[in-house]
Amino acid sequence: MIEVKNLSKNFGDKKAVDNISFRAERGEILGFLGPNGAGKSTTMNILTGYISATDGQALIDGVDILEEPLKAKAKIGYLPEQPPLYLDMTVKDYLCFIYDLKKCKLPRNTHLEEICRLVKIENVFNRIIKNLSKGYKQRVGLAQALVGNPPVLILDEPTVGLDPKQIIEIRTLIKKLGKNHTVILSSHILSEVQAVCDKVVVINQGKIVADDTTDNLSKSLSADHKLTARVEGPRDEVLRTIKGISGVESVAADMEREKGVWEYNIEATEGIDIRRELFKRIAARNWCILGLKSSELSLEDIFLKLTMGESVDTFMNKKAKSLDTIESEGLN
Repeated sequence: MIEVKNLSKNFGDKKAVDNISFRAERGEILGFLGPNGAGKSTTMNILTGYISATDGQALIDGVDILEEPLKAKAKIGYLPEQPPLYLDMTVKDYLCFIYDLKKCKLPRNTHLEEICRLVKIENVFNRIIKNLSKGYKQRVGLAQALVGNPPVLILDEPTVGLDPKQIIEIRTLIKKLGKNHTVILSSHILSEVQAVCDKVVVINQGKIVADDTTDNLSKSLSADHKLTARVEGPRDEVLRTIKGISGVESVAADMEREKGVWEYNIEATEGIDIRRELFKRIAARNWCILGLKSSELSLEDIFLKLTMGESVDTFMNKKAKSLDTIESEGLN
């Protein structure tokens, strides 16, 4: 388990981290997100014992990283953005060096072989690290984090430099590791965080601005009573039909997206789900619904909204205008 309690860090007059608190349980993968300069790297450095905090606590599996740094660090497997590799060593020699450095008690050969199978580096085990591709170097960096089977894994951009197939493999591995470890994953690839993490913590200007699952954040931040329907049918009749649905407060036709196909922006009474009735009425008139989406936010939308500090409606309007501009420019 990782627990951060009222953590603060000052650099002179600048407060890089401002009284933040969050926790990640065993068997949980936590995505740690923040824009540049938000305090994310400072927090990660405190958690790994690289720098001290000004105030507060950072507990690693119940051990205070500031009070008992050696004991706490023994519980951490850390992969920084730039893997800490000795390029003139072979993979085998490097992992044996890390094994000795960590004073690992597990059976050496069996343990290292198991790690190499997990991260799929068996075929380069006897090669010199500097001759490996960037993707393989990243895998060796992940392997060193796993030496000693630490209960806590802190991974900073773990899929940097990997090809799409390798990215999927490492994501699958992280999901597997998350069943028995506490994992903090920092990544700028928000789709990766959404695919792998059980919950996310977003930090902005030194403060925690979100701490929840992506689904809960999306529900709490989205205006989910607003729908956009793409319908093939006579525009005015479609408008009248949608307006006649109980719970619909307003509906407006957007631009014609294809010949005879219009988009309709629908706002329903909050808490009322009109989707099933909408489908029934459109189908009863032999019209076609070619698309239906709510204003539910993706993790990218959530991240931008939380760090830009705009209202949901303002944010969604800007997003819609941007998409319309892109489509218009693409047509011209």
